Amino acid sequence: MAEKPEDLNLPASVVTRIMKEAIPDGVAVSKEARQAISKAASVFVLYCTSCSNSHATKVKRKTLLGADVLAAMGDMEFEHFVPDLKESLTAFRKDQQEKKETAAERRKAAQAAASVPGPATGSGLANDSVLNGASPGPGSVGENGSLADAQDRQDGEGEQDES
Repeated sequence: MAEKPEDLNLPASVVTRIMKEAIPDGVAVSKEARQAISKAASVFVLYCTSCSNSHATKVKRKTLLGADVLAAMGDMEFEHFVPDLKESLTAFRKDQQEKKETAAERRKAAQAAASVPGPATGSGLANDSVLNGASPGPGSVGENGSLADAQDRQDGEGEQDES
């Protein structure tokens, strides 16, 4: 668990951002008010988590689910928030599903791109001419994969042609 009670507080930047979105422009909020709201929000989150955990424990689960939070809202007598929370949960799940599908499409496209062979004229490798049966030119790679091997072969072929 947390070492200090302050560790259980929500980050001040998050609370400030939420407050700015909730109040009209031009309204100032004092530092004390931000701290009080932050503390109240932290207590609410801890209480909701505790009630959700109790609900999950009743059904013999250790993992908290969205349904546990919705049930906890009823236990805490915040039933009027449940429809909005259900809507938010549905939107969250839809967003997560879209992210999964997008990631799967990217993986599939990457695998398809990786399995496509190179250009029709060859593999695009430096020793492509050797693979196609042509004799290596100057600076190309020989059968054993070395430049020296290619040069030796070329020197040997040149001597045979003169005979």
